[in-house]
Amino acid sequence: MKTELIDTHVHLYSHAYAADLGAVLARAVEAGVVTCIVPGTTLKDSRAAVALAKRQSLYAAVGIHPTEADNLTPQSLDELRALAQHPRVVAIGEIGLDYYWPRQTKRDWPCAAPARQREALQAQLELAAELHLPVIIHDREAHEDMLEILAAWVAGGARRNGTLHAYDGGPERLAAVLELGFYIGMDGPITYRKSPELPSVARQVPLERLLLETDGPYLTPAPHRGQRNEPAYLPLIAQRIAELRGMPVETLIETTTANARQLFGISEE
Repeated sequence: MKTELIDTHVHLYSHAYAADLGAVLARAVEAGVVTCIVPGTTLKDSRAAVALAKRQSLYAAVGIHPTEADNLTPQSLDELRALAQHPRVVAIGEIGLDYYWPRQTKRDWPCAAPARQREALQAQLELAAELHLPVIIHDREAHEDMLEILAAWVAGGARRNGTLHAYDGGPERLAAVLELGFYIGMDGPITYRKSPELPSVARQVPLERLLLETDGPYLTPAPHRGQRNEPAYLPLIAQRIAELRGMPVETLIETTTANARQLFGISEE
């Protein structure tokens, strides 16, 4: 199988990779993953993502995750702006809305309220527009608010687009997302038996709007579910989507890699 894949979302600065990152990257190359995009979730993570991109010939995105939105201050926004000047930063992200975690009363960590999340999202969307960068969007149980905010942002100027990472909006919202010019990121859950809506999404999304991602170390695909995820497992995701679409996996890989290069401005090195 010819492979030249791009993992468009993997948190390689995670402590889960601290002991063997070199081996993880070597296995990725063996699996045909030519590069990865490492998105930040906090200011600290964003710094780490840029540092990794410099050292490992990867790419970075910088941003503050919605659950961390209380930490987005004018000062941290200025630092994100400065980090984003590095040529290997290709997006603002991971940003968005997460209405699941604020409702969980048993969590033992602070989580930003929805209103604060919306403020932080708006600020980072404007940063992306200012810097002419695409966005990597996290949307968990906030679909209607997310679509409304993104529609207003897209209408505000030219070249405003991005990807809904780990897409979970169901087939019923797919047309609205595509109309905004956004891409759809798909990952490990497409290989799970108990994901009733994702096969329909995988079949319906236009091939030219599809991106592949692992979201490592999370969302590990079958048959490795329960273990740490890593970029070397990306071909499993590609294979499953190709099966669902009834098409050669080589064609799917070639097109999704071209999609990633186009959206994020990644040239062939």
